[in-house]
Amino acid sequence: MPDSAQPQLLHLVIGGELTDLEHTTFKDLDQVEIVGVYPNYATAHAAWKAKAQQTVDNAHMRYFVVHLHRLLDRRIEAARSPSR
Repeated sequence: MPDSAQPQLLHLVIGGELTDLEHTTFKDLDQVEIVGVYPNYATAHAAWKAKAQQTVDNAHMRYFVVHLHRLLDRRIEAARSPSR
């Protein structure tokens, strides 16, 4: 990666209808929408906001930004660490 390039911090935006407003359990996993994978939080947030605004009339619809880079970094670090 060139020194001037921004690091790629992948984010995933997903959403769907929840079973209730108290939990983050999707009503039907087959209907969960994968909006996309984005190179940084700002673009993921913009996608999340657009989808959330489209479904504002359905209180059970929720969209989430998943910080993929955090999950991937943990897996990489765990693979590098010696077993205990």
